Amino acid sequence: MISGGGTGGHIYPAIAIANAWKEKHPSSEILFVGALGKMEMQKVPEAGYKIKGLPVAGLQRSLTFENLKFPFKLLKSLTQASQIIGKFKPDAVVGVGGYASGPVLYAAQRAGIPTLVQEQNSYAGLTNKILAKKAKRICVAYPDMDRFFPAERIAYTGNPVRKDILNLKGKREKAMSHFGLDPAKKTILVLGGSLGARTLNQAVLHDMQKLDEEGYQVLWQCGKYYYEEMKSKLADSGLTSIRLNEFIREMDLAYAAADVIVSRAGALSVSELSLVGKPVIFIPSPNVAEDHQTKNAMAYVSHDAALLLRDSEAVGSLQQKVGGLLRDRDLSVKLGQNIKSLAKPDAANAIVSEIEQLIG
Repeated sequence: MISGGGTGGHIYPAIAIANAWKEKHPSSEILFVGALGKMEMQKVPEAGYKIKGLPVAGLQRSLTFENLKFPFKLLKSLTQASQIIGKFKPDAVVGVGGYASGPVLYAAQRAGIPTLVQEQNSYAGLTNKILAKKAKRICVAYPDMDRFFPAERIAYTGNPVRKDILNLKGKREKAMSHFGLDPAKKTILVLGGSLGARTLNQAVLHDMQKLDEEGYQVLWQCGKYYYEEMKSKLADSGLTSIRLNEFIREMDLAYAAADVIVSRAGALSVSELSLVGKPVIFIPSPNVAEDHQTKNAMAYVSHDAALLLRDSEAVGSLQQKVGGLLRDRDLSVKLGQNIKSLAKPDAANAIVSEIEQLIG
């Protein structure tokens, strides 16, 4: 049983673990448990797996009526999680983070079923810190996680990512054609996640004229929330060197096209970019729990494997930071090599091995 979700950063690693397990154990039954109304309820069935939904939800930062319902939803979710576990009888339960993983792993631990926690970030979330106390194994994506978890139960596996980005060789020409890019120009790939990142979008808008004048082109994923607004503003600019996308599905081609990548520092993005091995500028989101994106980014910056640009400084500084990196060939090569050295390309199979050991 695999539990958790809420964001792509939780769901895609969970599906990657399931796929890797299914490859080795094709006759196994796998059941996901997620939170009702969250994206896992759509994405997991699309990947070919069954999923049950719990009514659990998170606490809002402000005092709302929804917060008053929280204890009742949690109690109901704990009861339903126990019923699902009793019916499915899993040999092991994996928690990947997100609302549903709390009640499911808690119920599994009370029933004596071995549990494994997969922590994607460099700063452990509160739920995972609580669940890890009774988890048999904690799979992590960063070194030095014994700050949060018992060292003897930690496995440094990395985060599972999609397989199509493992080999980008020979894809640049196809990428240029696919996105309508000029092979003679340096390409800046800007990624703000599937929903979008306002600061990254504002930074591109602010500096796109300068980037164009310097002879660069931008492949820009602006996100669902901002697409119409950015499309309108780009049309008014008359620039043809900016390729705007609401969402990029062909990420292997986007990475193959890029000379420099500008990205948020979510756990899954950081793990993917380490496999890509291109120079990266992280602009961490400040709007996340425990400022964990900055901590994710700094784990790489401290190894000379990426550059950091603060969210508060991004608008007005993007062109200078990107231009400086593109002009410094030695720094670009060093960053690309160093980030690649931190990659964990076989993370999903490593986690599968840990689950096998739990089951015996």
